Amino acid sequence: MQAVVIHAAHDLRVENYAAPDPDPGEVAVRITNGGICGSDLHYYHHGGFGTVRLREPMVLGHEIAGVIESIGAGVTRVAPGDRVAVSPSLPCGCCRYCQEGHQQHCLDMRFYGSAMRFPHVQGAFRQRLVTTAGQCHRIADGLTLAEAAMAEPLAVTLHAARRAGPMLGRKVLVTGAGPIGALAIIAARRAGAEEIVATDVADGPLAFAARVGADVTLNVAKRADALAPYKRDKGTFDILFEASGNGRALTEALEAVRPGGIVVQVGLGGNIDFPINMLVAKEIELRGTFRFHAEYELAVSLLGRGLVDVKPLLTETMPFTRAVEAFDLASDRGRAMKVQLSFD
Repeated sequence: MQAVVIHAAHDLRVENYAAPDPDPGEVAVRITNGGICGSDLHYYHHGGFGTVRLREPMVLGHEIAGVIESIGAGVTRVAPGDRVAVSPSLPCGCCRYCQEGHQQHCLDMRFYGSAMRFPHVQGAFRQRLVTTAGQCHRIADGLTLAEAAMAEPLAVTLHAARRAGPMLGRKVLVTGAGPIGALAIIAARRAGAEEIVATDVADGPLAFAARVGADVTLNVAKRADALAPYKRDKGTFDILFEASGNGRALTEALEAVRPGGIVVQVGLGGNIDFPINMLVAKEIELRGTFRFHAEYELAVSLLGRGLVDVKPLLTETMPFTRAVEAFDLASDRGRAMKVQLSFD
């Protein structure tokens, strides 16, 4: 089979790759769709992110769906021919965090397409993937495989929404209207948010934010004071989802968060100067959010039952043999939201 392999920054190749048979408890999945994530783009443009660096060639990809091709001994969860979304997350189940129900913090996590450990965990942008049966979730008949591949980023924002707490009737600000920001809008609306405002520095992502439910969209590059009306009387928003990873976006948005508000930091970025005095004076709660676990199955369920709609975010599907072109398109925020590779 063939796979999409990153060797170094801007050195992305389609190469032949081994295609093993499934062992007991495993299944072979014929991958059909794979979404290009922000972390994939970090590997493509920078060879990693933060202190995480490529140290060997690595298959990219973790937002995937496909069809069960064959199963190993003892597998009853799925059968050949089943259409499935595949969770990229394989916690050990044994460490103290797994035992406490915080599998996203597993001390021996294996996550597809990650250079956080060495040897790297090879990713899922390949024509055939052997994985554990437990990572495969059957999808509803009416759901496309392209939509199913969105379960992973949706799960990220469902976990962020859980970290935020109750949202019924709340006013929500989302800073950064990329794929995760847009999905945070979907999650917040599903959770009952009364009003959702989205900000970004480009009109393209904001157009997508409006399509998926943002009540107001603000281009803060064109209007530096766009959030000014929301900063009156110590702030308006009950909940902030900071999805840009930009320090300036966070500090600006804090002024619009009301006393006692909750900030959920979703986006990853570098170290920032933080206005700790404002956090203290307004008694704001700052909460991190990292990956997901149980939310993956919930994402598959919500998608399959038509309770959330991610179709407006699916802007382009390209053959995996044109991976470089697809990654370049996915990097253009003015033209694309979610670009997927087709492995059919």
